[in-house]
Order: sequence, then C-alpha cells, then structure tokens
Amino acid sequence: MSDPAINGLADLNRLRSAPPLSAIERKNLKTELIAEMSHFAWFTVGVMASSSIEAMTCLRDLELAMGWPSMQLADETRIDSGVFLKANQSTGCIRIRAEEGLGQGFLLSGHQVESQHSGPTWGPLPLDLFRD
Repeated sequence: MSDPAINGLADLNRLRSAPPLSAIERKNLKTELIAEMSHFAWFTVGVMASSSIEAMTCLRDLELAMGWPSMQLADETRIDSGVFLKANQSTGCIRIRAEEGLGQGFLLSGHQVESQHSGPTWGPLPLDLFRD
C-alpha cells in the first residue's frame, strides 16, 4: 500500500482521512472489504466529504456497486462546506449535517438482523473507491 504500514482494512482504523492508493491497493482493499461485508445483513455508512453533493455521490456509488436499494435523503438542503453523511440501511434514511474539521473518506459498519450490536467499522476508505 502507499503507506508501508497499511496492508489491509484494519490498518485504516488509525487514520483520520482515507490515504491515497494505487490501482492495485484499491483493488485489494475493495476485494477484502466485499469479502468482510458478506458476513453482515445490513450496513450503516458514514461519509466525510467537502460537500453534500460529494457525500451523496460516494453513497450512490456504493449503493450501485453493491446492488442496494437507494436510501432516501431526509433533508434536501445543499451544503457546500465540510459535511458528515450518515446512512442507515435498516431505516433507509440518509441525514447530512455541516461538520468542519473532519477528514475525507467513508466508514462502513456491518450489522446483523438478530443482534442489537454493531459489527466492525471499516475505513476511512477513499470517497471514489466504488466509482469504477
């Protein structure tokens, strides 16, 4: 990986922002992420981005790549500064708030239907990881 200390998903947990990755690194992380996701029934997504449009683009790319139904945005307000987006597959709801000082990237947490406890959180991953 670009940072010699990053060899897989677990290594991202210590970062505030998604690191720049080569094409091979992106492929390897995406493959590992998809394999880990297969153990969970539903997900919450957190996106740290420079605008609501950038955050929504990241989420829609992920939904499309994973074949998820589109979640619904609770408030259509456009924000052109730092934002945090939280999407919950269980409720189908997306909320975005202005939030300065965050890194860039997305976080993904796995959940099981029968459990009230959340699984692992992966990331921060690059906003465009699922764009291709």
